[in-house]
Amino acid sequence: MAGKTEKVAPVQKERKWTIRAVRRDIKMNWQIYLLAIPILAYFIVFNYIPMAGLAMAFQKYDMKKGFIGAGIEWVGFQWFVEFVSGPFFWRTFRNTFLISFYSLLFSFPMPVIFALMLNEVKNTYFKKTIQTMSYLPYFISMVVICGLIKDFCEVGGMLSTLVQTLGAYGGVATSLLEKKELFRVIYVGSDIWQGIGFGSIIYLAALSSIDQELYEAAVIDGAGRWKQTWHITLPGIAPTIIIMLIMRMGSLFSVGFEKIILLYNDLTMEVADVISSYVYRIGIQQTRYDYSAAVGLFNSVINFSLLIITNAISRKVSETSLF
Repeated sequence: MAGKTEKVAPVQKERKWTIRAVRRDIKMNWQIYLLAIPILAYFIVFNYIPMAGLAMAFQKYDMKKGFIGAGIEWVGFQWFVEFVSGPFFWRTFRNTFLISFYSLLFSFPMPVIFALMLNEVKNTYFKKTIQTMSYLPYFISMVVICGLIKDFCEVGGMLSTLVQTLGAYGGVATSLLEKKELFRVIYVGSDIWQGIGFGSIIYLAALSSIDQELYEAAVIDGAGRWKQTWHITLPGIAPTIIIMLIMRMGSLFSVGFEKIILLYNDLTMEVADVISSYVYRIGIQQTRYDYSAAVGLFNSVINFSLLIITNAISRKVSETSLF
């Protein structure tokens, strides 16, 4: 009994010390904790509480009964089977993958390249001007962005006129958003335009943390700017690039429905319809909340699996990972 008392006492003592330390920290930094309350409330209300609604994916949802309580009809994986065996599965899956893959292939490297280019600019005023101009599209409403894209691509628009001048489509004025073969090009290109500036911020921060003495030593050894970039700059920001790539892979199938539904039409539906836009049509327009919840959960499981796999590969190959 005495031995047990001696073992328990240090644990209780350490617990009390931890509680006192937490209280003291809250008392000293109460302003910071106060600022954190709205952020915590946002994630609890809009991210964690709605997770209870995933139960709808496994039941026949009735708005009168709700998804928690008595009288609920559980259907198991019925909605998942219906989606996978349905006529729209391969179309939405293919389009989601292709748009995401093209975005990853072309959109992901552009902020890195842009940050490297800005890092070489020595004129501070010019550098800050370019940075500010590149940030602006990111803060413009998606509705406004899509309105601009439509204006640029319609007959007589800037991009449509440019394509006509180059002789494409027989030199005939054409609405580019009505061409199936151009929808993904327009989508990915506008993504680059909208996010290249804001996406470069984290890489510029990583570049500023590289020891400048490494560049000085490289200059003494006769290394030019390209060799400095290849042997110092890129290895210096490689962990940041890898972390951002892992996070990007975790949202590979999360193509937002807002931009899709604002840009697609009946002529481009075949190549533009993605899982999120399908969920929007089924869930909001047709009020099949249970089926749309199942499709959304299916999409989330794919993203989560890609995140785990990419993180494991990165940890094994580069020793850099999220967890």
